Amino acid sequence: MPRLLLVAALAASACYSQTTPTYAEKLGWNESDRVLILHMDDAGMSHDSNMGIEQVLEKGAARSLSVMMPTPWVPEIVHYLLAHPGTDAGLHLTLTSEWHEYRWGPLAGVPAVPGLVDSEGALWSSVEAVVTHAKADEVDREMRAQVERAEHMGFHPTHLDTHMGTVYGSPAFLERYVQLGIEKQIPVMVPGGHDTYIQADRPAGDPSLKSVRALGVRLWDAGLPVLDDLHNTSYGWKIPAGIENDDEKLRQWRTRRYMETLAELKPGLTMVIMHCTAPSEIFAQISSSGTLRKADMLAMLDPKFQAFLKEQGFIVTTWREAMERRKRVR
Repeated sequence: MPRLLLVAALAASACYSQTTPTYAEKLGWNESDRVLILHMDDAGMSHDSNMGIEQVLEKGAARSLSVMMPTPWVPEIVHYLLAHPGTDAGLHLTLTSEWHEYRWGPLAGVPAVPGLVDSEGALWSSVEAVVTHAKADEVDREMRAQVERAEHMGFHPTHLDTHMGTVYGSPAFLERYVQLGIEKQIPVMVPGGHDTYIQADRPAGDPSLKSVRALGVRLWDAGLPVLDDLHNTSYGWKIPAGIENDDEKLRQWRTRRYMETLAELKPGLTMVIMHCTAPSEIFAQISSSGTLRKADMLAMLDPKFQAFLKEQGFIVTTWREAMERRKRVR
């Protein structure tokens, strides 16, 4: 982003934050507190995904995850969650199936949601294809089927978020996502606050932020917690050449990048999205992203990162705690 646009965006954010308390404040934290939900996406996608997430839950910094209910390894991660009650686990509402040779279909069934599936009977591989072919009623039907499967398995999600950001691809999809959260009284991932970190990657005056803030007010008024900001850039960080097969250098690089970007965050409740995986040789048959995902796992297990969080005064929380706090606020 050009410097002048960045300055303008940050100035707009500063103006917003000076006149509006953060959602973290509304939830009972202090005005200056930087509160983090360190969140691991894609649980259930593969055995390797589950193993990486479980390692971090038991030994690392991240404490929150979300499950892709249509994917093959859901039983394994749900069995883990049932054996570890209190784990912060939501639903990574899944409307796409992006990998070429490793795919899944809708839980609602193809006849119920024909606009969500491609010629292979799997969910479309891109957000654009979903927006082009699917109706909002079909998206709603599939999201509800995913919630129903989780609850049938004895797993009540602590929150809802969106795989590949698909529900943000259409205002009609986003509306159904918000409605579902309000109806079920399950928090939904909507960055409805000052959004300082998000704005740094967007044009100044981006109108979409105004509409998302309006959704934030609506969710808060419906009794749900709301994010102030969203850190969702790590999946795009390019691995430096020559370190792909060196775990120590990979860990150092990824940890440093997280520390650099988190240090920029403003006070408020921020969700930090990552993809922690312990990739075996089989994972390469699913995706070429295994090394990147492994780097996330290594960073979250790094004692230096955990020391950084403490030294910087970050407060690490969960969606579960945020909802408990929201219930106490009138």
